[in-house]
Amino acid sequence: MTYPPFIPLTAIDCTIPALLIDRNAPLDVLHANAIARILAVTQLMEMFSSREVQEADSVDLKHVATVATLLLRDGCDLLDVLGWRLRPA
Repeated sequence: MTYPPFIPLTAIDCTIPALLIDRNAPLDVLHANAIARILAVTQLMEMFSSREVQEADSVDLKHVATVATLLLRDGCDLLDVLGWRLRPA
């Protein structure tokens, strides 16, 4: 079974994907990209957990949640590809 060399990121559902993951990228590159996205969300959430958010605007919180969702979905997509590559054939 052959797989396409590029797979679309799944955070945004569209008929013509613009952002793709190279299925054949080196494992360390896939890992580094996944970790960068997951770490960014972790740092964002740590910043919020150390502050009072009672005064936060609901629109701002929605924007933060959207950013976190996109970054985490990208990170999960990258980790999925990494997992596929690490499985024995």
